[in-house]
Amino acid sequence: MGIIAWIVLGLIAGFIGSKIVNKSGSGILMDIVLGIVGAVVGGYLSTAILGGPGVTGFNITSILVAIAGTVVVLWVYYNVLSRR
Repeated sequence: MGIIAWIVLGLIAGFIGSKIVNKSGSGILMDIVLGIVGAVVGGYLSTAILGGPGVTGFNITSILVAIAGTVVVLWVYYNVLSRR
């Protein structure tokens, strides 16, 4: 995947993931970063634990994996790291 595809995928996944977890967007730049990190985490969890495909390109499966990864990242941030 090219850099533009990662940015667009990150924006979509970050926006939807942040809407799911905290009911508001986090801003364009933060949504992109969250979505890209979520895609990496979701791809890892998808292949390592579930044995499914990770982020394979710009398709619906990759977007769903990235959204799931973003939700996991945000959940860990809000419930584990911010309680300190």
